Amino acid sequence: MRRATEPGGGVIRNNYGMTDGPGKMVLVVNMELKMGKGKIAAQCGHAVLGAYKRSVKLAPTAVQWWERLGQAKICVQCPIEAEMDAIEREASRRGLVSYFVADAGRTQIAAGSRTVLAIGPAPEASFQGLTSHLKLL
Repeated sequence: MRRATEPGGGVIRNNYGMTDGPGKMVLVVNMELKMGKGKIAAQCGHAVLGAYKRSVKLAPTAVQWWERLGQAKICVQCPIEAEMDAIEREASRRGLVSYFVADAGRTQIAAGSRTVLAIGPAPEASFQGLTSHLKLL
């Protein structure tokens, strides 16, 4: 298994493929901020792009496989930011690529607020016990 190191020091597995089963990217939305629907949509867009760029460098085969199978993206609600932090730590421990979006503060949210955590792309099984308990958005 080939591995790469994420800027934060986490080890990322970068050889997922079709034999690992269906893949997805999960977007964990910080519901504590009470963002409007349009703001959530924009922040999710930032999260997908950030995770994609990071994954191209750290998990290129996972990206290729995910692109070929439809680029599934799932949005879930996270009630508090502290839980997002715990999810991000566990994702890193599991070797998954993750990306936090920090808002610029130009509209509804204070600058630096962490709005969305993107995880993946990775096999669906990677998310069991990580985000499977969160409600769909």
